Amino acid sequence: MNELGKPVPKDLDKVKAIAEGMTGDQILELDFSNTEVAFKRKSNEELKKSAWLFGLMNKHWLVGIGSKIGLAAIRLRLPFVESIVKATIFEQFCGGTTLLESMPSIENLDRFKVFSILDYGAEAKTTEEDFNHPMKETIRAIEFAKHSDAVPVVSTKISGMARFGLLESLQQGEPFNRDTRVEYKSVLKRLDSICHVAATQGVSVFFDAEESWIQDSIDHLVTVMMRRYNREKVVVYNTFQLYRHDRLQFLFDSYNLAQRGGYKLGAKLVRGAYMEKERERAEEMGYPSPIQPNKDATDDAFNTAIRFCVDHYEDLASCNASHNAKSARLQAELIVEKGIERRHPHLNFCQLYGMSDNLTFNLANAGFHEVVPYLIRRAEENSSVTGDMTREYKLVLKELKRRGVKA
Repeated sequence: MNELGKPVPKDLDKVKAIAEGMTGDQILELDFSNTEVAFKRKSNEELKKSAWLFGLMNKHWLVGIGSKIGLAAIRLRLPFVESIVKATIFEQFCGGTTLLESMPSIENLDRFKVFSILDYGAEAKTTEEDFNHPMKETIRAIEFAKHSDAVPVVSTKISGMARFGLLESLQQGEPFNRDTRVEYKSVLKRLDSICHVAATQGVSVFFDAEESWIQDSIDHLVTVMMRRYNREKVVVYNTFQLYRHDRLQFLFDSYNLAQRGGYKLGAKLVRGAYMEKERERAEEMGYPSPIQPNKDATDDAFNTAIRFCVDHYEDLASCNASHNAKSARLQAELIVEKGIERRHPHLNFCQLYGMSDNLTFNLANAGFHEVVPYLIRRAEENSSVTGDMTREYKLVLKELKRRGVKA
């Protein structure tokens, strides 16, 4: 873009670059509107199905009704529900129901220089047996990942391996009793088991961010793991939700703590996923909302975090987990301007599987380090970001038109 905000022709970019003595690696050709690259891996029929699905998801009222009916049907174990979900939402947003079933999707992404993240999203449970199951499944995913260069990361949630009430009480500073001390040590053992296997197998682990009233406890637990396993390289990543007004400072503080402690910081940057819940709880309980006052403040914090991570990339590994084109372009531009290797393992980009293919495949095509997690988001969450559905729908329609195919 020029100073007037008008697009600059690609050829002019090249002429200016040559005049300034820039090499080919320093020229950033990145067009997120290129749907040919974005959807190259999809057949006409797959694209038409995506257009149909995004068109439905763009209707907020329909998703709201459908979600309530669908959740009720799942709870009642109605036999037709699983087949419908697998043929629609699951197929779009998830690579497989098992590790082996995911391999074709992993290999297909790898053909386009896109890595995969195996994401085990266990819901919070209550018993030790329940908590051990996601630990074992996460370790299984790590063992699986070690055999594939296309799977560098496994992602998991701590609330699936720890009682929610324990995380709340830990955050509130409540003293341990005999039972909670044993419980806390068990949580540490589960996380340590995961991180130890990851470190020995050359795989990284993303720990998801969660609600603000347990996030301090999660930060504490992940920091313990980073201090232990991020000495030589980054194995463990914490997640920073920049829609919270305190998280940018927390990123700075986390980096300084890592520097003093002699370990490397792993930082997955997200805007956030609990905004409505956070605001409602703050209002109900009468405390200030932890959420940024507006979207501009969130964007400013996110982009400042990107700049900070790129500036400190040698001893801070980051993942720009965003569907925001401006934030993706910002990081790409900074990498090129600073002459950093485009596929440097400390500077990653990430989008959800089946979403923002225009970012994912154009970034990968331009040589950047791109990873995609297999994750099914709740339909209600997707419907709250109506603009995303509108954008996806328009991009798919644009590619169908380019191919001369009717939606």
